[in-house]
Amino acid sequence: MGIEFDDRTSESPYIERVWRSRSDGVDRMTSIATAHWTLVAWRAGTAWRVAAQGPESGATTARVPTETEFVGIRLSLGTTFEPMPTGRLVDGGAEFADVSRHSVRIFGHTVPLLGYDDAEDLVRRMARAGVVVRDPLVRDVLGGWLPDVTDRTVRRHFARVTGLTPGAVRQIERARTAAALIRTGAPIADVAHDLGYYDQPHLARSLDRFIGHTATALRDGTSGQLSLLYKT
Repeated sequence: MGIEFDDRTSESPYIERVWRSRSDGVDRMTSIATAHWTLVAWRAGTAWRVAAQGPESGATTARVPTETEFVGIRLSLGTTFEPMPTGRLVDGGAEFADVSRHSVRIFGHTVPLLGYDDAEDLVRRMARAGVVVRDPLVRDVLGGWLPDVTDRTVRRHFARVTGLTPGAVRQIERARTAAALIRTGAPIADVAHDLGYYDQPHLARSLDRFIGHTATALRDGTSGQLSLLYKT
């Protein structure tokens, strides 16, 4: 069977995507790179667990617990968990120990357990408590705005907020877009050209690093189970 994802967009400036899934008959998947922070809850049986996951700088193989239900909130670029040491949690995460059937304690604040339909209410409460913070400079710079500071200052700012450099964020987002387009049947040569890769070998190296599969495998559906991938 594998993992079936449901996902939706959000009008909240703090949220990029809300998703849910259930594992069935698969014990491994490719976790593709992402520049976003994620709050995720999962349940096997009756016990819920909750963790914050940092950005992932490259594709990895992740273990998938069987018959497990997941709910996740992928935060928007530039939105982070304020008390966390961002740089040390790239390619990692932190689990919250105080979890009940209906609530979780996050950095001293007890909030309802996250759900697919009420993610916005949860994040709004966390933002009011100062647990979730949003830095609009990250989104503005990625959108092409040039602040009146040096490139070095921008890089330091990005590293503090996202744990990544602006270049790394752009490379990850471009590779994810390329993979999503290829999976929908877009010609590989056109994807490479339209997204600004030098040539198809350049695209191939990017996909290998950030997605963990070749363009051919993505196109033919032989890449196996991937973590959440969608058109931006």
